[in-house]
Amino acid sequence: MTQPPPPPPNQPPGGFPPPDQPPNQPPGGYPPPPAAGGFGAPQDPAQGGQGQAHGGFGAPTPPPQGQPGYGYPQAPQQAPQSGYGYPEQQAPQPGYGYPEQQAPQPVPPPYGYPTQPQQPYGYPTAPQQHLPVPPPGGRKKLSAQAMIIVAAVVAVALIVGGGVWYANSGSDEPTDAKPAGGTSQSPNGGGGEATTGGSGLGGNGKEKPGADTGASLAFRIDVPKVPDTTPVDGSWLTDRTYVKTGVNSVVGYDIATGAVSWTIPLAGQVCGASRHMTADHKVPILFEESKRVAPRYYQSCNQVGMLDLNTGKLLWSASVGGGGDQKARFSEVTLSGATVAAGGTDGGAAFDAATGKVRWKPQSDDQNCFDMGYGGGAGLVAVRKCGKYGAQSILVQNLDPVSGKPLSQYKMPSGVQYASIVSTKPLVVAANVGDAADDGSSISDFFSIDEKTGKLRTKITANADRYAAECGATSVEECRQVLVGDDRLYVPTEEHDGSTGEYSDETNEIIAFDLATGRTAPEKADAGDGYTLMPLRMDGGDIIAYKAGPYDKGGQIVSVNAGTMKETLLMATPSDKGNRDIVSSFSLTGAELLYADGRFFIGATYANKARESESSYGKKYHAVSFSTKG
Repeated sequence: MTQPPPPPPNQPPGGFPPPDQPPNQPPGGYPPPPAAGGFGAPQDPAQGGQGQAHGGFGAPTPPPQGQPGYGYPQAPQQAPQSGYGYPEQQAPQPGYGYPEQQAPQPVPPPYGYPTQPQQPYGYPTAPQQHLPVPPPGGRKKLSAQAMIIVAAVVAVALIVGGGVWYANSGSDEPTDAKPAGGTSQSPNGGGGEATTGGSGLGGNGKEKPGADTGASLAFRIDVPKVPDTTPVDGSWLTDRTYVKTGVNSVVGYDIATGAVSWTIPLAGQVCGASRHMTADHKVPILFEESKRVAPRYYQSCNQVGMLDLNTGKLLWSASVGGGGDQKARFSEVTLSGATVAAGGTDGGAAFDAATGKVRWKPQSDDQNCFDMGYGGGAGLVAVRKCGKYGAQSILVQNLDPVSGKPLSQYKMPSGVQYASIVSTKPLVVAANVGDAADDGSSISDFFSIDEKTGKLRTKITANADRYAAECGATSVEECRQVLVGDDRLYVPTEEHDGSTGEYSDETNEIIAFDLATGRTAPEKADAGDGYTLMPLRMDGGDIIAYKAGPYDKGGQIVSVNAGTMKETLLMATPSDKGNRDIVSSFSLTGAELLYADGRFFIGATYANKARESESSYGKKYHAVSFSTKG
C-alpha cells in the first residue's frame, strides 16, 4: 500500500515494458519464462501468443538428444545439501503420476479423526537424513537391501525426533511476524476459487455431459489489425456473451454465433485483466492512458476501470498519484468482494468496486515497503516487498478488503524474491526459493498458510522436473495449471513416456497434495497414452481439465472428480486435420482456455502484424469456439 524506493538505473517504467523487452522480464538480465497461460502471460512476440503447440499440444517435436529415458539408470550423484534453495531430500520415488514413496510411518487415522500432536516451534528435532534420490521419473524399484537401509535410517529419525517425518513438507524458518502496517474464471488453470464438494471429498460439480459430447467448430474471430505486437490479455464468459480484449477496446461476442454484441472503447490498450468477476458479471481491468503511437510503441499503464459485461459499458475509471507529478503505474489487477486492487512496481492501490472511490493508494514508507500485487477471489492477499534494493524481504499479508489493514502476515524465507498467490482461501503461495527451479516455472515450493493466523501449515516441494505448474516470474496472480479445492492442491506432472514407451504416446497425470500435511493423495488422474491433462478451473468438487490429444486426434474437455480422480467426458473436439490445425495454431500453454455448458473457447494473448498472421499450421485467429450444442 506504499510507494517503493526509486528503481535502480536503467529499469523500464511500470506496467507493460517497452516493445524491445518481453513483458514480465525479471531484473538482472534473467531470461523471461516460457510462454504460459493466464492473464498477462508473456509469450514470444514472433509467435503472437500462438504458433506451434508445446509439449504435446499439436505436432510432436523431436525428443531431446543425449538424455536417458525415464527410468534409465544414471550415475549416482552426491546428495545435495538441504535447506532453502535446494530440493528437499526425499526417499526414492517411483515414476510420474504415482504417489511419492515415503519412509515407513505410523498409519494415519482416517479423515476427521484426531491426529498425533506435532512438535511446537523451537522443540529439538532429529537431524535431517540424506537419503538417496533417484532421477525424476525413474521407475526402477528399490532393491530389498536398499529398502531395509532406508527403513532403518528413518526409524532412527522417528525415535530421536519423536514425531512423524514427512518427505515433502516442512519449514526451515519462523513462519510468522507481526503485521507491518463473486466468481472466478481462470483461463489455463490460474488457481481459481478454493471450493468444496459438499458432502465428502470431490463431486458436486455443475458441468455435466450432454446427449452428444462430440463438438463442432462454432465460430472463429480474426486477429485484429495492429502495427506492432500488441497484448490482448483478457477473456470472460457470461450466460450470453464471450468477451475478449481487442485493440483499445473490449468486445462482446454472441456466445453461440460469434457475432459482435457490443464494443467498449478505451483510451488506450488493455494492459491487465482480472481473472475474478462479480456474480453479476462486472470485472476490473487496467488500460493505458492513451493510444500507442510509433516509434515508441508504449504508453503508461495507469488507468483502472470496471466493465459491465452484461451491458457492455465502462462503469468507471480512475488513477492515483505515484509520487511527484506521475500517476502510479500498475501491472496487475484483481477483485475481492467490493474491492478492486491493483499493484506494480509503483506500489498498490485499491478502489470501491461500485463507485471507483479510492480506498488506499501508494504512500511513502521509511522501511521502503510497497505492495507488489494482490491475490483476489474469496479473500484479498498482498505480496509486500520491504527493505533496500538487493536486500529485500517478502511478506504475504491477508488484508481486510475495505481498510487494507493486515489481518495476518507470513514472512517468506530468505532466498525468495517474488511470490505468487495460488489461492486466498485457503491461502496457498508459490515461490522459487533460492532460484532452485531453473526451468522457467518460477515454482520450487508451495506454501500452505493459515490465513487467519499467518502460521505455516505445510510446505510442499514441487520438483520442477516432475511437475508442470507455472507462475509469472514477477507476477503475483498469474499461476497456471495449478488448482486448489477441498483443501487440496492439484498439480499436473510433466509429460513422460506412456505405457508403450514411444515418444508419440507421452502422457501425464494430475496429482493431489493435502494442504494440511503436504502428503500426496493415493488417487491420481491419468491422461492416458498420447494425451496430456491441463487443469483449467474448479467446478464445485470437480476439476475441469483440457486433454490435449495426440497429433492425429482432437482434444477433450473432461470433468475429474477431485476425490476419486475419475474422469467424465464433457466434450471431444473434431479430429480432422483442419480443426486440429486451428487448435494447434495456438500455444495452448499460453492461450486463454474457457469452458462452460458445452462451449469451449480458446483466446490469444497477443496480436501480431499482418505478415505474422500465418503459422506453420495455417491461419492464426484471435479466438475460436467449439460447441456441442449443434
